[in-house]
Amino acid sequence: MQSFIFGKSSLGLPIPAFEFGRGSYHVLILGGVHGDETEGTTAAWGLFEKLQQSFDYKLKVTLVPMLNIDGVIHKTRQNARGVDLNRNMATRDWSPEIKGPRYQPGPHPNSEPETQALAQFVDQQKPQLIVSLHSWHPVLNVNGDCENEAKVLSQWTGYKVDTDIGYPTPGCLGTYAGLERQSPTITYEIERDQKTTEILKMHIPAILELFKHLEGKSK
Repeated sequence: MQSFIFGKSSLGLPIPAFEFGRGSYHVLILGGVHGDETEGTTAAWGLFEKLQQSFDYKLKVTLVPMLNIDGVIHKTRQNARGVDLNRNMATRDWSPEIKGPRYQPGPHPNSEPETQALAQFVDQQKPQLIVSLHSWHPVLNVNGDCENEAKVLSQWTGYKVDTDIGYPTPGCLGTYAGLERQSPTITYEIERDQKTTEILKMHIPAILELFKHLEGKSK
């Protein structure tokens, strides 16, 4: 395992990241995009603990447990400047329209240091798959060619695989990486208020099973 600084937050805090393995197939796992969705952050750190103990997969995995570290600390959806990072990506459908205070897209696309770091990583590293851990109604929302990968997760969790989250999400990562670039993205919505023990019992094995499935694509 190697640790590195993924970027810095709007308050100047370092965003920790961890890299495991050296395979040709690169998976990016994100947690804490929305700081108040603690279930996703819990799953990300649970995965970190598991991978730190043992990593035997023929893959390269980059794990960023708290992309929105300021939001995680303050338990807010948005970053410290009040911007929803998952509405701030520089997508073709980005909109300045504010649907509500929780969905502030920022003054312009890619205005936030957190989204700048994420966009730079995606554009330079070109991960073959992104899994972004959130919490809401249980669903695996796919953008790009990753339905088979989502089905592996679905077999363990029972979650529905869907190409439509059910409402507009201009400026989101799924569009930026999964539809407008070659990094298919699964937005993994863990059931809101699921207990920590249940999160670790259900979702960590599911993600590890996904890694086994992906090994066949790595050289």
